[in-house]
Amino acid sequence: MDFSSKLLENAVNEVSRLPGIGKRTALRLVLHLLKQPSDNTKFLSEALLHLRNDVKNCEKCHNISDTALCDICNNVKRNPEIVCVVEDIRDVMAIESTSQFNGLYHVLGGKISPIEGIGPQNLKIESLVKKVESGEVKELIFALSSTMEGDTTNFYIFKQIEKFEITTSTIARGISVGDELEYADEVTLGRSIVNRIPFEQSIRG
Repeated sequence: MDFSSKLLENAVNEVSRLPGIGKRTALRLVLHLLKQPSDNTKFLSEALLHLRNDVKNCEKCHNISDTALCDICNNVKRNPEIVCVVEDIRDVMAIESTSQFNGLYHVLGGKISPIEGIGPQNLKIESLVKKVESGEVKELIFALSSTMEGDTTNFYIFKQIEKFEITTSTIARGISVGDELEYADEVTLGRSIVNRIPFEQSIRG
């Protein structure tokens, strides 16, 4: 792809680094920004800079937040005894959109994947085990995607906490094997949360 401007080329190269965006899509986005009033680009740049510099992770669940504790953990109407274990913020948003879950979350920040060099030490597993050990959690719901990596992560966490008196369950397999949670429709995902099954049963199945 030949560019008439080095500045244009640099902008396209940076935008194309984003996941799912190739050079042609990046070029279309950059040219769109060039046609907009300069204030629009300024607002976008400022929003991204504020996000990068000021965003926090909730001290309790590791969700992305503007404050030390996210709105979900701060909500006294939520049930703190039930914790849903998810991969990242996209899964929190997907489950929240169903309005079927009233507990809290624990965001791992990924899944165990030896191929990608991600081990248990790279995830927020230790803090989850500490929550269980403290007795504040009565049920863990495993809501990772139905992939080899998701199942491996579920099983690893289960082995870390099985000595404690806690109920473990997993979302019902209304979600197809291999699917990511964020792409599931709200009705299917909501039913999977409501109709969760004991984790031990999912291992045997």
